Amino acid sequence: MPGGRLTEQDRKDIAGGLSQGLGYAEIARTLNRPTSTVSREVKRNGGPGRYRPDLAHRATVHRARRRRPSRPGTATGPADATSHAIVGRLATLFAETGMPRTAASVLACLYTTDSGSLVATELAALLRVSPATISDAVRYLEAQELIARERDSPRRRDRYIIDEDVWVRATLASARQNLALAEEARNGAAALGVSTAAGNRLTEMSQFLVHVGLDMVRSTERWRELRNQADEPPQCQDLSSHRTT
Repeated sequence: MPGGRLTEQDRKDIAGGLSQGLGYAEIARTLNRPTSTVSREVKRNGGPGRYRPDLAHRATVHRARRRRPSRPGTATGPADATSHAIVGRLATLFAETGMPRTAASVLACLYTTDSGSLVATELAALLRVSPATISDAVRYLEAQELIARERDSPRRRDRYIIDEDVWVRATLASARQNLALAEEARNGAAALGVSTAAGNRLTEMSQFLVHVGLDMVRSTERWRELRNQADEPPQCQDLSSHRTT
């Protein structure tokens, strides 16, 4: 199947397919594209019910304008002491969130490459681990929607990529997990009896997770709106005063 980025017409065809109730695989066949390309495009831009081809194309153009191309001859991964130190600090902080250490290191490596993509052999060499260890790490990161996988056709190998929407997808995945937990807690409360101590505890858990999950969804939607409206991403607030001990 052909490579290259989706065109504006491709995105209109995707929207047309979604409106007809077609699945990702059917839409991909009409475009002669991998199913993963179509599914990632839709998920990255609001999901099946919210996909807008004009906004999706504008967001892609915006990302391409902000992305700096790699200079010829530069290394694909962190090559100096400063880059290694950044990778180490990022990996440590990722790991402190509960992420497995190797997965944290892989994510840090991808973040510190100009291209935002590496293959397993490059990651194994950078981290000095076996390819099998890399495979375990990327499976975890893919499950969390923190990275995506693309086929490097000329060399017949998988390439792992990261882009500006990574935290949008990861946040939405976390929101879905919160809402699934909330539903299970609500069902548990109903089974045990909402008037019991355990039922009351589960009800409060459910209400909190729904509240947080919906806030996460609204925040990602607002972020997309702000990013599409401006040439630069919204400025981050200083959160140091909000850290918990």
